Amino acid sequence: MATTIPEPPRISDRLRDYSGNGGKNWIPAAGNARVLQDRRFNPAQTGIWVALAAITMSFAALTSALVVRQGVSVGWGHITLPPILFSNTFVLLASSVTLEFARRRVTSYARGIESNKAVPMGWLAATLFLGLLFIAGQYTAWLQLKSQGLYLATNTNSSFFYLFTGVHAAHILGGLLGLVYVMSKLHRSVLRRSTFAACAQYWHFMDALWLYLLLLLWTRI
Repeated sequence: MATTIPEPPRISDRLRDYSGNGGKNWIPAAGNARVLQDRRFNPAQTGIWVALAAITMSFAALTSALVVRQGVSVGWGHITLPPILFSNTFVLLASSVTLEFARRRVTSYARGIESNKAVPMGWLAATLFLGLLFIAGQYTAWLQLKSQGLYLATNTNSSFFYLFTGVHAAHILGGLLGLVYVMSKLHRSVLRRSTFAACAQYWHFMDALWLYLLLLLWTRI
């Protein structure tokens, strides 16, 4: 009597693509994936490193321009930095702390340890609020300079101050958009680990960049 050997299950029957981008996020079909885990190379990591390298080169060029301009100027004076910049620094550093708490909570939620999605969402919302508070603080610093009669074109010092802080604030706004994107993905339970990691790397880099800029403004401007 002939023996029928059943056909082994195909990989496509055992795995389901939750990514919607050609199978870059394969997870077991029976799994309860709350946060997608990347199983293959994801371009998000490469993209963020390229972006950070470009930002670093841009600010290095601006720093070089400041040093050269200061070297050829006669009687280079210094402006008094608005005191709010120092409290603003604390706000930005605090946002990195809340973001790391959010990362841990998201990891717990993805593994099923944390059952309440509102907990990681709350930490992300706190990070978003602190980022917006930092932008508001920078705007207040610009108003304080204007009250002293220092505008963008008043002198070289004020020009570089507005340039450095303005470009950095624009990049912070980009990071805030990234946080909103992460929150929307987490809300729909389709957040990829590489996406969150790229957003966190960018945000922490902005913190470190601001510390460098604050030191530069304090010693050079």
